[in-house]
Amino acid sequence: MSENTADNVSQAGQASFIPVTIDKSHIVTIGERLYAESIEFVRELVNNAYDADATLVEIALSGDTIEIRDNGSGMDVEGLKQYFNIGSQQKLYSPRSPVHNRDRIGQFGIGKFASLSACRRFEVLTKRGDFAARVVFDKDQWEKTGDVWQLPFEVLPADSRKTDGTTVTLSGLQRTFKPEDIEEKIIEGTPIKAPDFRVRINGHTVVPRSLSGHRIPILEGTAFGPVSGEIIILPETASSAADLGIEVKVKQVTVRRELFGMETWGKVMARVRGEVHADFLPITSDRTGFIRDSEEYTEFLKVMERLIEDVKVSLQKMTMRRESKRVGRALKEALQRIYKALAENPDLSPFGALPIGEGTRGAGSAAEIAKGKEGETAEQVKAEGQEKEEPTKKKRKKKPKVKTLTPNAIIKKIKFGQTGVSCVIDCFGEEGPEVFSEETTIYINRDHPLYRRESAKLETHTLNLARLITQEIALMKDPKNPRQAFDRQSKLLKDAFIDKKE
Repeated sequence: MSENTADNVSQAGQASFIPVTIDKSHIVTIGERLYAESIEFVRELVNNAYDADATLVEIALSGDTIEIRDNGSGMDVEGLKQYFNIGSQQKLYSPRSPVHNRDRIGQFGIGKFASLSACRRFEVLTKRGDFAARVVFDKDQWEKTGDVWQLPFEVLPADSRKTDGTTVTLSGLQRTFKPEDIEEKIIEGTPIKAPDFRVRINGHTVVPRSLSGHRIPILEGTAFGPVSGEIIILPETASSAADLGIEVKVKQVTVRRELFGMETWGKVMARVRGEVHADFLPITSDRTGFIRDSEEYTEFLKVMERLIEDVKVSLQKMTMRRESKRVGRALKEALQRIYKALAENPDLSPFGALPIGEGTRGAGSAAEIAKGKEGETAEQVKAEGQEKEEPTKKKRKKKPKVKTLTPNAIIKKIKFGQTGVSCVIDCFGEEGPEVFSEETTIYINRDHPLYRRESAKLETHTLNLARLITQEIALMKDPKNPRQAFDRQSKLLKDAFIDKKE
């Protein structure tokens, strides 16, 4: 070995050492790789203020400069050294803040990487008691000083700041940041719901999102800790494709949004929002994801899968209730029109003429609907109707077979005197018949593809229901002659939907 060999490299058989070094440029480039979105620096600096027991954080945007000022505990000399100790785990050893006993958010001590990746100059001004100082990190100067790793440090008069706290100023920003974008990041990435903590941007106070809808509270226990929060099912009119999923928060900070299998639900997925808190989840160093192969995340995922199934059931029930109201309105309209058409055409009715009491002009839109033979009075029509009905009162009717209905079945009846038909709209499967009857009960299949197609709009929905019901009523009149039944149906539909005045 030559005489120029480094001193720390030993001869054969002797212990030797190789120094571990890092190029200074990596201090900057690591941050740029860890924080692809440089706006993350805002979240990190606000969370630092929260960890330092600040009650107010002021963010001021001006051109290519952003100033973040807090009223926390500030830092002394040792605190500043710790602050610039890249990768420090001090917060793991002191997980609670001394004043407000807050669960500190920072874990890895690399949040300043985000700030360094966003700007050319990073300045820290801090005050704690009688101590005040300024530290400046200038990228250009940093790269010129070779192997010198120290940063310019200046002790200031104690009155440099009126109160304790820290001000971080970033200048020479790589891009322009909009206040609304920063507000969005603050809402998701900082604990603004915590008591005694407030964030303002250019004088505007940031407030949490407020969503309205059906709320499902969450409180589940695991071997690692609780899972809490709430899931909200938004009204259909408020659903949006933006910000899909449920926010998963660790220490009140959103790490990411998760769908938990909802991506297979189709459009209704856009109605589900909410947030869940699981402080025990291990997160990646850049705070943008979870360590998914951990036992903690596996247990969390099992809890969420059960919860999402409950949400799916609730969503289906809500959707069915809303759908049932819409179907009920269409069915009511269809039956009113059919009632009118049958009253105008008593010879087409399998129930006989509509009885009318003296001085009565019918019900609702069915005014002037009872017509007997020429010269007959309403009393005669009524009497004839009663005479026809008397034998049927003595004869015991055969009960129809009872179909097994779902809880969401819609049932309405069209009644003429003592008799009429019951209409049932329910699910009988896509391969089931579109409509069928048992005695005086008409069943309409809402699963049928034709029904689903025609039910998109109220007008076509009403017309389709009337078509199906009049078809069965016409067959009840004379089931042995389908051609006449079709003619009767056509006549009923025309009188039900065509105004004669037109």
